[in-house]
Amino acid sequence: KMLEIRPIVINEKKEVIGGNMRLKACQEIGLKEIFVIDASTLSAEEQRQFMIKDNVSFGEWNWDTLANQWDNGQLNDWGMDVWDQKDGEYFDVEEIEEEKKPRATDDDYSVFELVMLHENKLVFLQLLNEIKSEKKIDKQEDALMELITNYKNN
Repeated sequence: KMLEIRPIVINEKKEVIGGNMRLKACQEIGLKEIFVIDASTLSAEEQRQFMIKDNVSFGEWNWDTLANQWDNGQLNDWGMDVWDQKDGEYFDVEEIEEEKKPRATDDDYSVFELVMLHENKLVFLQLLNEIKSEKKIDKQEDALMELITNYKNN
C-alpha cells in the first residue's frame, strides 16, 4: 500500500530518478512487481531538479558528483543546503572533516518521523528553507522550532 502512495519514479530509460532506496528495499524483500510513475514527459532539466527535490531532506548524496556535475545555485534554489564558494577557492574533499550529526542513540536526541504526501512535503521543506534563510538558521530542526514558536505566539 505504501508503494501505491509513494511509488518509484523512472525516466524513459527505466532509470530510477526517485525512490532508489525504496527500490532497494523492495528488491531485498523479494518483491517482483512494484508501482512506478513514468516521468519521461519531464525534460532532462526537470528530471535533474526532481532528483534533488525528492531527496533534499532524507537523501544520501555523492558530494563529489554534486560538486562537479551540478550547478550550486540551482541546488540551492531547489531547497538543498549547499556549500559556499569563498573567494574563488575550492577545497579538496579529503581535507574537509565531515560534520558529526547527532544520532538518536545520543543523549537528549530522538528520531522524529513525519509521513506526509510528497506534495505537502515539498511545501513543508520549502517553508523550512525560507525560515532558515530569513532567520539565518543552519539546521532544519531549529527552523521547525521557529515555526512552532511563531505559531504558539500567534
